[in-house]
Amino acid sequence: MGQVHDHGAGNANSAALATALGLTGTFLLAEIMGAYVFNSLALLSDAAHMLTDTLALAVALVAIRVGRRPADRRRTWGYHRFEILAAAFNASLLFLVALYILYEAYQRFREPAEVGSLGMLAVAVLGLLVNWIAMRLLAGGSESSLNVKGAYLEVWSDFLGSVAVIVGALVIWATGWTWVDPVLGVGIAFWVLPRTWTLLSEAVDVLLESVPRGIDLDAVEEAVRGTAGVRDIHDLHVWALTSGKVALSAHVVVDASLSWEDRLEDVLGAMLRERFGITHVTVQAELAGAHGGVTEDRWGEPDQGHAHG
Repeated sequence: MGQVHDHGAGNANSAALATALGLTGTFLLAEIMGAYVFNSLALLSDAAHMLTDTLALAVALVAIRVGRRPADRRRTWGYHRFEILAAAFNASLLFLVALYILYEAYQRFREPAEVGSLGMLAVAVLGLLVNWIAMRLLAGGSESSLNVKGAYLEVWSDFLGSVAVIVGALVIWATGWTWVDPVLGVGIAFWVLPRTWTLLSEAVDVLLESVPRGIDLDAVEEAVRGTAGVRDIHDLHVWALTSGKVALSAHVVVDASLSWEDRLEDVLGAMLRERFGITHVTVQAELAGAHGGVTEDRWGEPDQGHAHG
């Protein structure tokens, strides 16, 4: 059942990403033209974010489709990590764009330029509408996928950028204060950077096989020790394959009186899935009191050591 659910969620995310990609890609050209025609750094900043939106959505869409490829003899876990690589790429791209905008703002402070405020306003309003639609499409998938979350954050930052550009265009039109334009560009860049860092750090955690955020390793260890028939646990590892796919491996010392029919690993797999969202469990059982540290595998064939969620 879990695999059917994941496949359905992947299809929904793929459709949402494809639609959002069509919207942002179409509007990108209009915004780039508007930025140069009306000489607006704030609009150019928004266009740069829209460019990263388009690239992020395209990479995210490819990541989902590649991630569906089955495991093979070389990649036994399949291609799930491609999603995380896509998220890391999007975060890195956002960092570069933010730094570019800061540099351009510095140049504008040194040499102020005239800005076509009304044209800037019209393009920003259209951009706001496009980003709002894209955000609605991606909101659901952003809770369950780092890949979609990265694309969603791109669109969300651009949505706020459009709001800022609209406000700035109105202020410039009413007052003639052209310095408002680079100030907005800087504000948008600094708003994006901490969120980008969060996304990048989450992606790096997955790539380093860190314990996923939200999972307390001590609590997992205590829960396993509290299972009937378990004496101790060691060599415990918990990591994420990708968003929503958490794995665990461990050596578990079991009571010598535990019968072969007890199927301890099935019990542990069900408990860990329910309490911690760990979907793939591999346990090597050792008899309590085994001499010389020799491990005795109680579960027979190797592939019986996996409980799939």
